[in-house]
Amino acid sequence: MRWLWFPMLAFFAYLAGEAAWEGRYWLAVVYAVVGGGLTYWLSPWQGGKTLRHEEVSAMSDSEREVVVYWRPGCAYCMRLKSSLGDLRDKVLWVNIWQDDDAAAFVRSVNDGNETVPTVVIDGEPHTNPDPGAVRERLEALT
Repeated sequence: MRWLWFPMLAFFAYLAGEAAWEGRYWLAVVYAVVGGGLTYWLSPWQGGKTLRHEEVSAMSDSEREVVVYWRPGCAYCMRLKSSLGDLRDKVLWVNIWQDDDAAAFVRSVNDGNETVPTVVIDGEPHTNPDPGAVRERLEALT
């Protein structure tokens, strides 16, 4: 699943090219927009700046009050991120697909499963917590 974005990009590029070749430019645009959106959603660049588990572990407790372990393409992660609004910049984001140590940590606190989002609040891991609870903790930091 980590590299699904690449064949998806190729597939939608083919569809857009084929539609353009046949003169159906509006369909080519639709394929390009839909394919671009889905590819971005599944790509490792979707989350913006992320840290590595090693970097987060080296921080003091006061610097890492809220840490979210996530992966691209996860609807629950997107829901959490969008519900945090402006507060999402206060969260330390760790992409488990770019960091094997992060994936191992998530498995260690989720009975061997890579369940995301796994949110660590004040040192305590929570699997797929209510976004409101995470938001409340972040608001308390301000």
